[in-house]
Amino acid sequence: MKRLFLLLLLIAVFSAAHGENFQISDIRVEGLQRISEGTVFSFIPVEVGDTLTSSLSRSTIRDLYRTGFFDDISLKRDGEVLVISVTERPAITRIQIEGNRQISDDDLMPALASIGIAEGEIFNEMELERVRHELIQQYFSRGHYAVRVETNAERLERNRVRLSIDIHEGSQARIRHINIVGNETYSESELREDFESHTTRGLMFWRGRNQYTREKLSGDMEVLRSFYLDRGYMDFSIESTQVSVSPDRQDIFVTANIREGEVYTVSDIQVTGELVLDEEMLRRLITLEAGETFSRRKIEQSIDNITAVLANIGYAFADVNPVPSIDRESREAEINFYIDPGHRVYVRRIEFRGNTNTKDEVLRREMRQFEGAWFSQSAVDRSRIRLQRLGFFDNVNIETPKVEGSDDEIDIIVNVEEVPSGSFQIGLGYSQLQGVIASMSIEQNNFLGTGRQVGLNLSRSSILTQVGVNYTNPYYTDDGVSRGFFARYTEFDQGRANISAFNTSQAAGGVNFGFPVTEIDFFRLGASASRVEINMPRQLVPVDPDDPDSPLEMRMPATRPLGITLDEDGDGFLSRSERRLTLYRLDGTWSRDSRNHFLNPTRGSLHRLGAEVSLPGSSREFYKLNYRFRRYWPIGNRMAFSLHGDVAYGDAYDDWDERLDIEEIEPERHPNARVQCQEDEIVTSDRGLPFYEHFFGGGVRDIRGFNDNTLGPKDEFCQAVGGDFKVTGGLELAFPLPFGDAGGTRLAWFVDVGNVYRDFDDFDADRLRASTGLSLSWQAPVGPIIINVATPLKQRDGDDTQVLQFAFGRTF
Repeated sequence: MKRLFLLLLLIAVFSAAHGENFQISDIRVEGLQRISEGTVFSFIPVEVGDTLTSSLSRSTIRDLYRTGFFDDISLKRDGEVLVISVTERPAITRIQIEGNRQISDDDLMPALASIGIAEGEIFNEMELERVRHELIQQYFSRGHYAVRVETNAERLERNRVRLSIDIHEGSQARIRHINIVGNETYSESELREDFESHTTRGLMFWRGRNQYTREKLSGDMEVLRSFYLDRGYMDFSIESTQVSVSPDRQDIFVTANIREGEVYTVSDIQVTGELVLDEEMLRRLITLEAGETFSRRKIEQSIDNITAVLANIGYAFADVNPVPSIDRESREAEINFYIDPGHRVYVRRIEFRGNTNTKDEVLRREMRQFEGAWFSQSAVDRSRIRLQRLGFFDNVNIETPKVEGSDDEIDIIVNVEEVPSGSFQIGLGYSQLQGVIASMSIEQNNFLGTGRQVGLNLSRSSILTQVGVNYTNPYYTDDGVSRGFFARYTEFDQGRANISAFNTSQAAGGVNFGFPVTEIDFFRLGASASRVEINMPRQLVPVDPDDPDSPLEMRMPATRPLGITLDEDGDGFLSRSERRLTLYRLDGTWSRDSRNHFLNPTRGSLHRLGAEVSLPGSSREFYKLNYRFRRYWPIGNRMAFSLHGDVAYGDAYDDWDERLDIEEIEPERHPNARVQCQEDEIVTSDRGLPFYEHFFGGGVRDIRGFNDNTLGPKDEFCQAVGGDFKVTGGLELAFPLPFGDAGGTRLAWFVDVGNVYRDFDDFDADRLRASTGLSLSWQAPVGPIIINVATPLKQRDGDDTQVLQFAFGRTF
């Protein structure tokens, strides 16, 4: 400004001394490098033919300076030509920022551009100082009071400049003490219970709860205000808040001065305004009653209830305003809920954004809000949940903007973030049970964006070899009836899976149909046929175990499936009809699923009841029943508590037991058993389900802390043989990851309880096993990764326990 004043003063003195006013025949601009003459002409107030006066000269120089393009401007006369000489300000050729960890370049660059600091823009040194000051304030708000910001402008050739911003963030100041002054009714510990700011590190030190930020303190003051207003203190106020910093700028001391006031009760409740619903119905939505202590929380809940009901019948922008009438002498308040429903609106158009692969029709068929219908908030919310549960999207956000120029129309914009729904994988996995797992899979849960599921997979491990194909069309009919097919071949070595020594090979194929009953109820019916072959491989054993030079011969393994008796020669092989089985199965499942997310639910429940029966004409005739339960409750915004339970039971309805002529004998331990197990868990014969259909317990995805398939009934060698009845249950508390959240990742503390029993009558609560620990699961590109650290809470002699359990990679 001083330079501008001096220039204007010189022009005035020059003009007054010479008194040279002249008519401009032409205008010439000198000194331009990047800026065009046309740009200059558009800003100056003179044109060819004007008479240049001292006043017009001052206006010309002033207007050109205001553009911010020039460092120096002067006017000269060359005959009847006005010569404008300028010196352009340099252009910013590069901006380099170093040392910023708390605020990323992606956040800083747009902020700098908003004040004219960007590559290619004209450089203004005054703006650079403003940038330095604003950056310091930003770091102050984040608790970095020791921050230093250094700026430098390096001049380059061709009138260019390179800017460098060097940031020394320093450590974030920590809250050393929080003091609340003026509280008489409640203790300071009660008031600070829900504060986000803490003075000590405690158990959650990794979340930075004792680190100061201005936003965190503002939130805590609002928590404090809500605490009192929810308890009737209508006159409560925060008189002042002081934040002081230690000399070394590492510690923060916070003091809040409050005035509690008196407790008010509600004398009466009125409902006025435009009542589009019956007043009695609206009153039932109000959670506060006359005679109660005033509570802002209950008033806000009442507002939410009324607006939600109005939104469900088309009043998307209803306004409910609680107007209190306060009598301070009697310390009573009358609350008047004034309702302005606004215009009833309907949906003009539904638009989908972000679905680059998924077709619109796949999303549209999940919508429960329709175009041309009255707006319904519950239908929109239900649509969001259905889209999230598809598993195709990481995030679903629905906006409801008003249609411009219309009071009774809105559009619905559905923004989705797609996740890869298909994969081609050739890789390795590992589990403690199966060892190395080699797999190849081609899976597409959203084939060509149609929502159909197609898969081809191959897997090979030490105990399992499987090849399978599957196809499912979730909308086989427009009503949502699904249809699927599958075919697979499996070889399973039960002996290496901690089960009695035999292996099976199975070829199976089937079809299934799914029928939606309600929004959350689904029924599935399937039929399949399979060919199962059971093999009991021989072992090389010495003829005389006590003679090291004794010749070897082929014999059956010592352990065997229950219900298979050895023949006179001790071979123990099943007959051809007994080891080659044909099974025709019919299965049905009813499920009620109200969970809010497919991978990591935090709210809702899952009930699943299933039944399976092998039809008459099968080699074995049996049935199975199972029930699964899951229930989730959110705790705040970042935690969730859940309960789970599973019950399974099965039995045979053929005469297999009588044909085998199995006799019950007193259980006993085998002297050659590697471990000693409890007598009440040893069984020597099998009645009920075929041994290859038994339920098994224990493992990384079951009763954690116990080795896979090791719980339940044992043979005389203390090796698990499974049973006809299984019961498990437990609880989990999921909480945020210590060092930041990642999509599809979940950390939880768990307690598991359960066991497998020979049959329902054999159930004994004293034989239940229990464990507790931490579980980390991650939906990684190679498949689910699960790591459990568990310790048994209840175990018995002979149990095979594991502290660390893990599995990663796909298993089919």
